[in-house]
Amino acid sequence: MTKIGYIVGSISSTSLNRTLAEALAKLAPEGVEFEEIAIKDLPFYSADYDAEFPQVGTDFKNHIESVDGIVIVTPEYNRSIPGVLKNAIEWASRPYGSFSFGGKPVAVLGGSPGAIGTAAAQQHLKAVLSHVNAIVMGQPEGFVQVAPGLITDDREITNEGTKAFLQSYLDAFLGLVARVEKANA
Repeated sequence: MTKIGYIVGSISSTSLNRTLAEALAKLAPEGVEFEEIAIKDLPFYSADYDAEFPQVGTDFKNHIESVDGIVIVTPEYNRSIPGVLKNAIEWASRPYGSFSFGGKPVAVLGGSPGAIGTAAAQQHLKAVLSHVNAIVMGQPEGFVQVAPGLITDDREITNEGTKAFLQSYLDAFLGLVARVEKANA
């Protein structure tokens, strides 16, 4: 069983990106399990926590380390990544030198009502992930324009072109995960 964690870069209960992540998970082939790695309960990171790391931070780091790969599905806030997502990455990289993303295959995806679908945020996120030694999938890039009705309440994708793209995106990521696992065997 291949375990893929997903992190949603928004904590909004009405997040388009949560809907997109859940729709992507439904496209997973047999033998691949998706599970959310939640970020909403993480406090603001401070170096003051390093001496006595809180359980919520340890649990978050352990969850990242327990999966075979991670898909981060994020909105774009002010042409960058949401603060809650950056905060989560800080937790995953602390105490210093303890990079939970280190050597982990990571894909970046985002949805937006706008035509460029989180392109600027993804560029910034990939730079941050590279710094924490993640193995970031470069291609294909995943910019999804989420129009009304694109994803049903049951997380089914209604546009066949978008569905085919997301399936190929997921297939490419699972290929990266398999290559990393083989290299580490």
